[in-house]
Amino acid sequence: MVSDSPDLESRFYADLPVFSDFSGIGDDAAYRPLPESWSLLACDIVRSSDAIAAGRYKDVNMVGAAAIAAVLNVSKGTELPFVFGGDGAMIAVPGSLKEKASAALAGVRRMAGSVLGLALRAASFPVGDLSEAGGALRVRKFELSPGNHLAMFAGGGLEVADTLLKDEAKAAAYLIGEEVESDAALDGLSCRWEPLPARNGRIVSLMVRPTSAGLAAGYDLPALIAGLEAILGSSLVERQTGAEPVRKETLRHRFPPSGLMREVRVVGFRSGQLKTFAKALFECAAAAYAYATARRVGPFDPVRYVGELQQNTDFRKFDDTLRLVLDLTVAQVDVLSAYLEGEYRRGRLVYGLHGASSALMTCLVFSLEQSRHIHFVDGGDGGFSEAAREFKERVALLDAKERAN
Repeated sequence: MVSDSPDLESRFYADLPVFSDFSGIGDDAAYRPLPESWSLLACDIVRSSDAIAAGRYKDVNMVGAAAIAAVLNVSKGTELPFVFGGDGAMIAVPGSLKEKASAALAGVRRMAGSVLGLALRAASFPVGDLSEAGGALRVRKFELSPGNHLAMFAGGGLEVADTLLKDEAKAAAYLIGEEVESDAALDGLSCRWEPLPARNGRIVSLMVRPTSAGLAAGYDLPALIAGLEAILGSSLVERQTGAEPVRKETLRHRFPPSGLMREVRVVGFRSGQLKTFAKALFECAAAAYAYATARRVGPFDPVRYVGELQQNTDFRKFDDTLRLVLDLTVAQVDVLSAYLEGEYRRGRLVYGLHGASSALMTCLVFSLEQSRHIHFVDGGDGGFSEAAREFKERVALLDAKERAN
């Protein structure tokens, strides 16, 4: 039983044991329930498909990452579990932070509308309400590197929250109202890397999950991962899988970065664009020199940073659904697609897959000295947003088939 002490409850995530073997995502007994006093903040871009069709998926990614940055920046050091979803994000917060975190999310909504012309839908769901709606929130802490963690979720709570968020009538009681306004502090948010070209041929954004029928037949998460590894001929749980999209040879840096003005407009919405531009331009110039000479500039060690960056990406994660961004050959994509479709037709899994020629990366850099930085990776041209659309279509078809039987 979780203590009612506010201090202990706010330290819930910080005090969770970490695991660094990705295969541990399948250890269901190791997930711990979020305290009832916590809430799940959820947001997504309304009609993100329109922005994707207009070639603005990087803008969409930027807003999702901004939501996480804004909430972390008001957390005052409290460790929080979060998930980047491509066209949105989810962040769990203790009761003591709910008001400030909701205001920060409202600030991101204001920025998204004013700067990027994107409508952000945002809500705050009490953990207890999600549980009553059939979605538990259980979490583990996956260690990318010392001090850098990703939250892995189980129990169905995130899916319930996503469904509620998109249901106008049911979401009404939880939406963060327009009257809640605050300028979001987006310190640490950046987008200075160029799109990462596929080294092997195609960047695949994949969402896949065993069905209830699959689980009943023994096709659980470890079996799913084993099946994918057999098809791809490479590990999905080792630190270097051979299919990770972020590698030294795919990282491309230019001066000035093509995304610099996007960063200036977004981050500078609160702090002032001129000040933000001057700071970012100086940092980019220093980084360009450091990369060109392999020399340290102040706290920035380019060799160490690139090594850490390759470890600190979220190209694989789990939130009841396994989400992967992989760099595959065309032949691997064909075999993978055939395998997934075959297992889907057998009723053992449901999936969504989207291919692109490059990956996008949005960064949260909080401390170079302490090596605290995390990098969100998504496939280009819609990535996870398009994969999610396919995923939900297949879920609906399976549900209809089950009802017909």
